[in-house]
Amino acid sequence: METITTDKAPAAIGPYSQAIQAGGLLFCSGQIALDPATGEMLQGDVTAQTERVMTNIAAVLDAAGTDFNNVIKTTIFLVDMGDFASVNEVYGRRFASHKPARSTVAVKSLPRGALVEIEVIANL
Repeated sequence: METITTDKAPAAIGPYSQAIQAGGLLFCSGQIALDPATGEMLQGDVTAQTERVMTNIAAVLDAAGTDFNNVIKTTIFLVDMGDFASVNEVYGRRFASHKPARSTVAVKSLPRGALVEIEVIANL
């Protein structure tokens, strides 16, 4: 196993890693809309937060030498399932031709008051 870290994505806010590489796979921890430079939560609507989340994920994937084309599974956590279409629109831009397996789960709340959190598993 190898721990993957980058300063281009937010530092972990707990006892976990940004990502772990194991057996040819990359397991990325869930990303919320934290600004990597300040560690502060982006104060915006779910569309803006999803853009930041996807940028954070891209940075972690890049640090591991992979990208969205190699993502095989995602999980999206939403505080409000009514935000599904907005999140899906932003998400879809990163997966234009490649469509990984995905689950979307409604949750009561997320860390730091986030509206959306996304985790991914990718091939290396």
